[in-house]
Amino acid sequence: MPFRPTLRFLVLPLTLAALVMGVAYATYRISQQMGLADLQVTGRHRLELDAASLEREIGKYAYFPATLGLERDVIDLLNAQRDPRLLNKVNLYLERLNARAGTLSIYVLNREGKVLAASNFRRPDSFLGEDLAFRPYFRDALNTGHGRFFGIGTTHGEPGYYLSSVLADGNEQLGVAVVKVSLEQLEKSWATVEAPVFVADENGVLILSSVPEWKFTLLRPVDELTRSAFDRSQQYNRRALQPLGVSEIRRLGDGMRLVRLAPNEASASAAVYPISGLFLAQTQPLPGTPWTLTVFSHIEPVAEISTVRAAVAGISALLLGLLAMLFNDRRRHLRERLAAREALQKAYDELELKVEERTADLSAANQQLQEEVVERARAERTLREAQDELIQAGKLAVIGQLSAGIAHELNQPLAALRTLSSNAIRFLERGDEATARSNLERVAQLVDRMGQITGHLKVFAHKSSGAPRPVDVRAVVNHAIGILGQRLRVGGARVVLDFPPAPLWARCDANRLEQVMVNLLGNALDAMANLDQPRIEVHGAAHGAVVRIEVRDYGSGLSAEAQSRLFEPFYTTKEAGVGLGLGLAISAGIVSDYGGTLAGANHPDGGALFTLELPVAPEEGEECEDTTK
Repeated sequence: MPFRPTLRFLVLPLTLAALVMGVAYATYRISQQMGLADLQVTGRHRLELDAASLEREIGKYAYFPATLGLERDVIDLLNAQRDPRLLNKVNLYLERLNARAGTLSIYVLNREGKVLAASNFRRPDSFLGEDLAFRPYFRDALNTGHGRFFGIGTTHGEPGYYLSSVLADGNEQLGVAVVKVSLEQLEKSWATVEAPVFVADENGVLILSSVPEWKFTLLRPVDELTRSAFDRSQQYNRRALQPLGVSEIRRLGDGMRLVRLAPNEASASAAVYPISGLFLAQTQPLPGTPWTLTVFSHIEPVAEISTVRAAVAGISALLLGLLAMLFNDRRRHLRERLAAREALQKAYDELELKVEERTADLSAANQQLQEEVVERARAERTLREAQDELIQAGKLAVIGQLSAGIAHELNQPLAALRTLSSNAIRFLERGDEATARSNLERVAQLVDRMGQITGHLKVFAHKSSGAPRPVDVRAVVNHAIGILGQRLRVGGARVVLDFPPAPLWARCDANRLEQVMVNLLGNALDAMANLDQPRIEVHGAAHGAVVRIEVRDYGSGLSAEAQSRLFEPFYTTKEAGVGLGLGLAISAGIVSDYGGTLAGANHPDGGALFTLELPVAPEEGEECEDTTK
């Protein structure tokens, strides 16, 4: 019935497609989960390191303001306040102390909040005489004994971290000592790691950030009442606090969230790593402060890797499914052939029996002759197939030797393709079509280069029929050089070609001649493995009815034993495990099949010289008689 085969051809592809999609989806999900887990571990480590570095930086100056109360001149100035000699002495002391400590500024305020002495007293924009009673760090020091505050200076507009301590004489509060430190160096150290990190204060304002353009932006909206409070305290020096553009997608627990960061043209042009798109956000509070530390880990690489793994898994599942289907079809065809062979054998036996009954002697003689003919044909076919397989095995062995170089040749363009394509997307998003077009043109060039590499290998690995035809010898030599390109570059070898301007047409098979040239050039490279500047010379010319190709190296040459056993199978001068000694034997057999010769000897000036001669052929397009049959 035709229905069952039709149903079979519909069900099998659908089943295979479902299997491929299922495997790809499962691989993508598992890879994505593994990638997110790795990002979580890395982000947690970054949080711990950055939090420790911030605590260490602040801790260096934690007790610094209180030490000013140990200086008697400072206490006397707060008591006297109008002594010019004492004021100058304290100013000089604060100036020297500020220079040694590397702080931004050090100053002393009286109980009313006015600056009595400052390290920057020499500057025209000195703090001297300013009323800073509105600053939270002044009020906190009077109320609790010390204060901590991050803000922008009202005089210089310079952001910094303020540490304050009350100054007292006995039980009487005389004033407040303030030290302003810069955390800019800490931010610069954060910027060296390819993951955005920032510190937000209790108001949701980014006061520290590895991305400079993010500083003093808002994580969340604030109302007008809050902005008015900011203006009164002048904590941010009346800056226009714009939102950062973070939108939360979902919470993952343990302080982790999936967020999306809107693109920012100013930030994107300055950053060396992605600062827009999908991120894993990890946040933890900073002990002793109302601040939080957040690390952003870019998720796009995880998605890209998961997609690649899913594609590989899907393709693998597809190939396995196709192999299973082919194997099943082969088994079915084999059963049908065996059944047909048995039926044919049975009919033949019956006919043979009838013939033997009539003419026994004639049947016996005829049977013997047929068996001899079949055996000879089988032996000739087996010999030809063995020779072809040996030649093909030689090709695959060469490809195996070059596999590492081929992988290197392809990995570099692949890595460049990934980078250029990602950059092209970002440039298109920004409207920079010229740069995107340049990147895409470079991508096309890399694709062409990869196509050339794989094209050489595809042609070389092709199992040719071996039929002779006119072949341009120079083109074959160039193909062989292209296949060995990575080995030549790694070894620093230079190939010098000496061919006439007109093409040299030889009678042979291009694919098999290419195998011979790859073997000769590879042997030349092996012979010069210890030379600093290896050189290979290839000379080609027509001499009457033959085309002669000479390959010379500058190695140590051939020993007497090597010359006598040069084309002997399984003989090799290389170390054990490096080769089977079949390359020259196969090459000699190939050349002989086309009526040519291959000889090796030592060059008079040093090195080895291999000479290959093939019959001259008519130009391409003209008929070439096959005399190998």
